[in-house]
Amino acid sequence: MKKIIFIASLVLCSLYTFGQAETGDILIKNGTVITITEGIKENTDVLIRNGKISQIGEGLDAGNIKTIDAKGLYVMPGIIDAHSHIAIDAVNEATNPNTAEVWVGDALNPYDINIYRALAGGVTISHAMHGSANAIGGQCETIKHRWGVMDPDELRMEGAMRTIKFALGENPMRVHGERNSIVPATRMGVEQVFRHAFEDAKAYTQQWKDYKSGKTKVPPEYNLRHETIAGILSGEIMIHCHSYRADEILMLMNVLSDYGVDKITFQHVNEGFKVAPELAEFGAYASVFSDWWAYKFEVYYSTAYNAAILTKNGVVTSINSDSRELIRHLYHEAAKAQKYGDLSDNEALRLITINPAIQLGIDKRVGSIEVGKEGDIAIFKEHPLSVYAINQYTIVDGVVRFDTNSDPNDMRIDIDPEESIPAFYEEELHKCGHNHADGCLQDVHFYNLSYRK
Repeated sequence: MKKIIFIASLVLCSLYTFGQAETGDILIKNGTVITITEGIKENTDVLIRNGKISQIGEGLDAGNIKTIDAKGLYVMPGIIDAHSHIAIDAVNEATNPNTAEVWVGDALNPYDINIYRALAGGVTISHAMHGSANAIGGQCETIKHRWGVMDPDELRMEGAMRTIKFALGENPMRVHGERNSIVPATRMGVEQVFRHAFEDAKAYTQQWKDYKSGKTKVPPEYNLRHETIAGILSGEIMIHCHSYRADEILMLMNVLSDYGVDKITFQHVNEGFKVAPELAEFGAYASVFSDWWAYKFEVYYSTAYNAAILTKNGVVTSINSDSRELIRHLYHEAAKAQKYGDLSDNEALRLITINPAIQLGIDKRVGSIEVGKEGDIAIFKEHPLSVYAINQYTIVDGVVRFDTNSDPNDMRIDIDPEESIPAFYEEELHKCGHNHADGCLQDVHFYNLSYRK
């Protein structure tokens, strides 16, 4: 067994480099470049050096570096999903209405096959979020889809804005009030969870100020929950709030106004079209589904025109997946907003590029094809809003992480149908063969690293 583990370690070390995320050099030539912010550039090259876009123009010559001929293809910024749960397993710390101290970044899983599947759909960044069981849930993590890394730290988008999950309505009411007979049992109670948390954080912050100024001699007990909420009050942390009903959306904006908080993205926001002017006036963002609703009572009322109505009212709007399956074709979800809401091509593509980047506080780095931004690119056959669109390449930091023409049919294992496997291993596979497939795939991956010659 020691020999097996040692061999596996040698293989792992030879395949991957721990620590700083890998960047690359690549030249994309002759493509139709959809910049998002600077129009469409025909027959144009994009040069990425050390993971960042260094030149955009025609006839670029970069010497002997990897080159992709994108003639007849569409080159766009990597797609960004503002609401996802991939690369994490358990998403809810459903033990208290306020669990602001927990952080999904403590449990990132770089082996999640859904990262690769997202890349297949041109998605380069996602927002790995806590769930909606708690009125105030845990902190979230913005990740880059660097499929192939083994160190969870290499998934993190270093320097991305800190975010936290809030939730309104049925979910926190059911989890806490109905199941455990504690606040909140009503929508009124959800509001009070927020107000109590903000008041506690204000008092905690004042205690530390008094101690540091010498007004008091004994420091207050350190409390990570209060520290996190204090970060919301200071503007360091942005709220992303699970929401459906218009009345509750207005309620939370009123609460935030009372405490001077102005950074919020309402997630789902199915009835956002009813209060679009109010959202725009507040400066709130909206991250919506294109056409999901009526899957439970409080989300019975919505419309496929939601994204377009919000956009036309000046609300920075994105379309998200909240799904490991839907994340693979967010470009089709954006096209639905165009079909129903008559958005322009650029307005529709902004819903999955620069707008979610704004909502995550990373728009200075990604979300459009501009010199100086990070080299996150998706290259499509057919226009990305076409029903016939097929992603060909996905590039993250100048490194090709998905290539539809060159990647093996199964990226997880190298299948040899003639190869035999140890009997004990075959028995283990049989045991879990009828359970969740992805759980077994990690075992298969370990087998390939450990036993194959």
